[in-house]
Amino acid sequence: MQTFYLSHQKEIPSGFPDMVLALGYFDGVHTGHQEVIRTAAAIAAEKNCALGVMTFHPHPKVVLSAETNENNMRYLTPLSHKEECLQEQGPDYLFVVQFDKQFASKEPQEFVDQYLIGLQAVHVTAGFDYSYGRLGRGTMETLPFHSRGRFGQTIVGEVTRNGEKISSTAVKECIQTGDIEKAGSLLGRPYSIRGVVEGGEQRGRTIGFPTANIHKHDLYIVPAPGVYAVRIYVGGRWLDGAASIGFKPTFHDEAPEDPVIEVYIFDFNQDIYGENVEVCFYTFIRGEETFNSAEELIEEMNRDVEKARTVLAARSDVPGTS
Repeated sequence: MQTFYLSHQKEIPSGFPDMVLALGYFDGVHTGHQEVIRTAAAIAAEKNCALGVMTFHPHPKVVLSAETNENNMRYLTPLSHKEECLQEQGPDYLFVVQFDKQFASKEPQEFVDQYLIGLQAVHVTAGFDYSYGRLGRGTMETLPFHSRGRFGQTIVGEVTRNGEKISSTAVKECIQTGDIEKAGSLLGRPYSIRGVVEGGEQRGRTIGFPTANIHKHDLYIVPAPGVYAVRIYVGGRWLDGAASIGFKPTFHDEAPEDPVIEVYIFDFNQDIYGENVEVCFYTFIRGEETFNSAEELIEEMNRDVEKARTVLAARSDVPGTS
């Protein structure tokens, strides 16, 4: 996959082969998004042409909403993570368009001429609710007019599971309420966060549960406070563990600004400070609690670990394997 970062400030590259383009913001690259890209891939195969995917960065809310900025926006898949998820869908080209006020002010016809026709699109696929151009005036219904017959289009209808629309918003709500298994079902894979292991309070060592304190690389949505069965990728392999997310009410009277993510890795005793890791969340075990003593906490953590071991032993879907 070749990746191109496009901007209104730069000339759009030329010389691309004919291609089918899948359009969308694609935060999470969930099963609904995957259907849009699979549809484009099937058409590209029929037409014997290239497959392209076009996404945007940052999220339009960062630019268009007075209440949202890049510091308080939270993503299912920040850009670098999204790029890898999109690569797994097998496109020949990935186009990341800079979304800023100048881009947002483009008329629908300008967007189509420069970013679709200009990239040799012979067919376009997108979700039924996709919009483009100033104030979102361009829709999949207006696209035939703006394409001027230069390319075809396919609208991918609402993708549902158990009667519920699959959307990035639905996935986010599941994560924020701790329904991590449903989130994984909508995504088509366990939800994960990438970060680096940093030094923490090291209190876990004193109670027999040394943990890896995870500092997020990017502005991920963090699951609801509580304990989760997880797998963590570190040192080139996936390891089972239990993650605690929260504010440590047993030891702190005041909550920190962001919840702390700590992972206790089963049967593991290596120095991994400074290591880049990925944590996949499988099952919510319990919510965050305040304990009267460290002894009560230890007893509960022993139960948490046993539950997490049981959950993970029954799961065969280790990330990165088939």
